Amino acid sequence: MWLDPSNPQLNKNGELHHLLSIEGLPANVLWQILDTARSFVGVTQREVKKVPLLRGKAVFNLFFEPSTRTRTTFEIAAKRLSADVINLAINVSSQTKGESVLDTVANLSAMQADMFIVRHAASGAPYLIARHVAPEIHVINAGDGRHAHPTQGLLDMFTIRHYKENLSNLRVAIVGDILHSRVARSQIHALTTLGCPEIRVIGPRTLMPSQVESLGVHVYEDMRQGLKGVDVVMMLRLQSERMQGALLPSAQEFFKYYGLTEDKLALARPDAIVLHPGPMNRGVEIDSSVADGAHSVILPQVTFGIAIRMAVMSILAGN
Repeated sequence: MWLDPSNPQLNKNGELHHLLSIEGLPANVLWQILDTARSFVGVTQREVKKVPLLRGKAVFNLFFEPSTRTRTTFEIAAKRLSADVINLAINVSSQTKGESVLDTVANLSAMQADMFIVRHAASGAPYLIARHVAPEIHVINAGDGRHAHPTQGLLDMFTIRHYKENLSNLRVAIVGDILHSRVARSQIHALTTLGCPEIRVIGPRTLMPSQVESLGVHVYEDMRQGLKGVDVVMMLRLQSERMQGALLPSAQEFFKYYGLTEDKLALARPDAIVLHPGPMNRGVEIDSSVADGAHSVILPQVTFGIAIRMAVMSILAGN
């Protein structure tokens, strides 16, 4: 299998071979994933929630850091495609014995793996693995360091498209810890590629990447100002480890200025939707009345996440 050296995610025909990042993928590939996912939403609503597209294929969930939600949705997606799924919590097995990432992957490849779902604390780890697997094996990035979380970005785009239909006339706000968020990076690249005309990032300057404006976003430190007239509000999880340093005074202080409450949400458009990648810290980045309110599409995001991961795996298996 010949891969494009300028974009190791694509084969010589411009088709998806690995999903490592949304950055650099052409719009037609993103639309293909979103369109394919639409058909799989129907599968999840059937009495028998299975199709035979990956029958006989071995999918390895290779999680070098824990994430119950992402691992579970990948497992469900693969099983609904009739794949054989092997879950490996590498952080408590071979890695603790001194085995390298590539040694682990080589041993699993020898067990006739067809696809690796990789989550790793180090940015770039899925790229490293993709460069060293056999040509017929596919790699999906399930989150690497601060770099990317492409299936989360895609399921967010699917959710927005489901409720708003057209991304080309929306104002979208991403709120919270932009600096450490691989989800935010994937969201920004996806929104830009799919033609969203206005992307706002909202958060304290200490949690904003330097030169973030170069990504084509508008930066707001004042949340109320940033939320005015937006169609979509995408909240980010504030990780507890960020609270220990000098980046934030306290969780309570963060909620006061950047937590999504009903009165702040009222500044957005009346039909605005609220997304959150989960798990939520209620009372830190979002108030329960908003998380459970009429504008929230947080639970449908989870459902759509299964369809998106089914779409990605089925496309890779067919290329």
